[in-house]
This record gives sequence, C-alpha cells and structure tokens, in this order.
Amino acid sequence: MYWERIALIVPAPLRQPVRIERIEATLLTRQRLLEGNVEAITCNGWHAYLNDEAESIPLPLNSRAEVLLREAGLEIEQPVRGTAVLLGHDAHGDEEDAPPHLLQLAEHLFDTALAP
Repeated sequence: MYWERIALIVPAPLRQPVRIERIEATLLTRQRLLEGNVEAITCNGWHAYLNDEAESIPLPLNSRAEVLLREAGLEIEQPVRGTAVLLGHDAHGDEEDAPPHLLQLAEHLFDTALAP
C-alpha cells in the first residue's frame, strides 16, 4: 500500500536541521530513515519512531528529539539515540501527517521555521 504523509524528522547530528518531509508511510521508508529496525512509541494522536537497536549499535544521542518528546508529554526512560521520525495517527492507528501542535512545538524549541 502506498500513501504519503508529512513527517517531522529530528536527526541526531546537530549540524543536520530538524525538518518536515513528505514520506511514504511504509515500514521500509521508516527503516531507511532510522537506519535499521523500527520501534514505535505512541502518544496521544501521534507516533515517535526510533531505531530499536540504537543503544547497542550505538547511534549518537539525540538531545533535540529527547527534549521534544518530553515537552510533548511523552515519558521516556532511556536516552533517545539516532534519528527520530514523528507521524500522526488516527483512531484506528493508521498513519496521518505529523500533528500541527508537534510542528509548532519543534519550531518553538529549535527556533526554526517548518513549512510543509
């Protein structure tokens, strides 16, 4: 199945900008962006996708994604490592565009303009 959604991408390296990107909402696309296996953390109306082997690889710490997730109300126990991909979801769990409130929070936290 093919469909595109607007995702919020938060790379670990600070030299790479936080951005929004229109992606195919498929497992293969998420695996490519995350450089490996996918772990989903679900919050109210959205998912944060991370590499589920990030600690053992090890991927670099992602302080921006960690701050964003915590500020968005997600309680996480482990540090966030590697790229984070955020998408919305509907009542059935189907992927939707990243919610506007997450985009606005990212703009505020990282002092950047994100436009679809």
